[in-house]
Order: sequence, then structure tokens, then C-alpha cells
Amino acid sequence: MSEFRGYSGKSLSLLKENNAKVGDSIKITSDLTYTGILMPRYESGDDSHIILKLKSGYNVGININEIQKIEVIPSQEIKSEHVEKQKENLSLPKILLISTGGTIASKVDYRTGAVTPALSASELNEAVPELAKIANIDSEVLFSEYSENLQPEHWLKIAEKLDSISNSDYAGIIIAHGTDTMHYTSSFLSFALSGFPVPIALVGSQRSSDRPSSDAALNLIAATKFLTESNVKGIFVVMHNNASDETVVCHKGTRVRKNHTSKRGAFETMGDDPAFIITENKIKKNMGDDFFKNTKYEPKLRLDTKVSLVKYHPGYDPKQVENLTKLGFKAIIFEGTGLGHVGKTMYNVIKDAKKQGIFLGMTSQCLDGSVRMTVYDSGRDLLDLGIIPLENMISETALVKAMWSLGNSSNIEEMQALMLKNIASEF
Repeated sequence: MSEFRGYSGKSLSLLKENNAKVGDSIKITSDLTYTGILMPRYESGDDSHIILKLKSGYNVGININEIQKIEVIPSQEIKSEHVEKQKENLSLPKILLISTGGTIASKVDYRTGAVTPALSASELNEAVPELAKIANIDSEVLFSEYSENLQPEHWLKIAEKLDSISNSDYAGIIIAHGTDTMHYTSSFLSFALSGFPVPIALVGSQRSSDRPSSDAALNLIAATKFLTESNVKGIFVVMHNNASDETVVCHKGTRVRKNHTSKRGAFETMGDDPAFIITENKIKKNMGDDFFKNTKYEPKLRLDTKVSLVKYHPGYDPKQVENLTKLGFKAIIFEGTGLGHVGKTMYNVIKDAKKQGIFLGMTSQCLDGSVRMTVYDSGRDLLDLGIIPLENMISETALVKAMWSLGNSSNIEEMQALMLKNIASEF
């Protein structure tokens, strides 16, 4: 039952005895007194604890054996409030905010425990009133998915939406996106929308907006400030720099990676400094002007997902590469050791794959540095077998670029030429 979702056994009996349901405001007396909203639990949880969402935004688990009393606080009648549409300030630029899901684009309904989109214009103005002082913001929900559920077809939908507004009067575009696969999406958009007329910022949040340590509002404010003041083009990822709230950084879409599971400064630019550092008072530019050399907008919105990323390791079974060829894969990106190596047990399957016309690219498992396959015999052997070194391209970026290159090529030679062309600072 949704009104007791996740509760069973002793905890369920206690809640029923006290007429307390998920979403109710309740007061619990034990060794301390707690007041908060009764939250749902995972079905696999034990039956000895109930969970409260405190006013601070944090959850607390309370052992039912320590509870002396439960009181349900009568809910006041909820009146629908008329939220006036924010008046447009004609002196400010326009920004479009597109929601795809993730922590930054959601709010928690404590009555049901559900996570729902929270990016209407009125909700934005209410939650982050600072935005209205920087730009007039339109918002649109394209889809609402956790980023682990986003697939290449979602990248295409985002790219098609952006292409459809390439001649609009927006000064920039924000894409609210979950953090776990954000760098895959930013890579595809960097290739598919090369030369897009205005800057695009993918923005996420490591902490949800109901937590005191949330980075959602600050990331949105910084992204809006960046889009309206930087006067650049390109695809960027805008996230916190570190644990403090003093700086937010702007990463190139093809050079960024999520390197920590939960800290606010999880995203880092690989092999360089972030493109921009955003503070309250200024935006510092770190990158050279060569990033803007491709100024002509030439959208290429196709892709082919018959690409695999193979992380080589001791004990890797070469038959897995054989299986990829049998399944019709057209490109393999190897994440090799050190300077770009795989063991000699792989040589025969690599030779066979090359004969079948499969593109074979080499990246490194190292987070920094460049592939150098001419240094050792093993690297030179792999070059002779037809593997293409991809210099310092991040392996995930190489995977996405191979999908994009395949989709926009008529043969393997064209695909290889695209892979070796520096399109969006991926090298």
C-alpha cells in the first residue's frame, strides 16, 4: 500500500496503531523529540525503524523500540496559490532551460515520496529568484530520466531540439541533466552541433535541492551568468569547483569527466585547467582562442551505436572481441594500459577484426597524458596491426565520437578521418 510504502512487520503495526501514513507530519517522542514528515522506505528495509524527513532537509531513522509516543500533526488545508507570471525584463537577455531529468531538475513530494520535475518558469522563479535578475528564462521539459537511463537516442532528441532553435533569439541554452552520464551527452552535442551559434551549458547537481548542501541553485546561477556574459560558443559542463560555494567551473564538453561519486566538485577537466572559472564578481577565461576556430554551424545529427569500449586488463579473454565482430560491431575503442598497449594474447583477434574492416582506436586507462605507441615494441606491433592511436582523447569521448563518426560516414576511411580531426577540443 502506498500509504505505508516500504514498511512491514512491527513498524507497519506501529504506524497503523497511531494512524500515521507516509507523507504525514508527525511528532515522535523518544530520548529526543523529532518533528518531520514520514517518508517511505525501501521494500527490503528492516521492520524496526521508521524514517522522518526533518525541516533541515536530512532524513533520520528512529528505532521503534525507543519510541514512546507518535502524534500526527493535523495538516492545514492546502490552498492553491496563484503564482503570478514573472514579468519579462526587456533589458535582460533570454535563456532557454531544457530539462532532461536528474537531481537538479527534480523536487521531492514528501506526501508521496515521489520525485517530480520542478522546472516550470514559476517554480524556477520561486526556487532561484536570483535568476530573474540575470536573464528572462523560458523552460521546457524534454523528458524526465535519471541519466543512467539516457541512451544515444536521447542524445539525438536533445540535439534535434537544439537544432530547431538554432536561429532563435536565445542568448544561450541550459540543459538540466543528471550527472552520471553528463559527459557522454556533452561529447555528442559537441560533435553533432559543432559551431552552434550560442553557448550551451549542461548543468547538474550532486546534492538534491532539499538538502542544505545542495549545489543546484548555485550551479544554475553560475551557468546563467556564464551564458549571458562570456560571449563564447561551444558546449560546456558547468558544475561546482570544490566543496566551497565560492567558485563554479565551466568545462569543455569533450574534456570533462565525473571523477567522484558524490562530492560537489566531482567533475574535472582532463589534461588542462577548466575553460572558465565563475565567481560572484567575474568570469575568468582559461582557454585559448583556438577553441573558437570552427565558427560555422554545420550540424551532423546522425550516429551509429555499433561501437564498443573495451577496457583491457590482465586475463581479458580475446574471444570477447571475436564476439563483437560476430555481432556486427563496426568500431572498437580500446582503453589500453599506460601509453596504449594490450597484451599479445589479443594480437590475433585484432588482426582478424582489422581484416573485417572494423575501426580500432586506442586510448589509455590513465586519466592524464597521451597515448604514445611508438615508444615500446608492443605499441609498434599494435600500430602494425592497424590500431589507430587517439592521443589524449578521453576513452568515453572516443566512444561517443566513434558513434558519431560512423553515423556521418559512408565508409571506414571517412570515419577514420573524422576520428583524427580535432572538432571540439577532444584532442
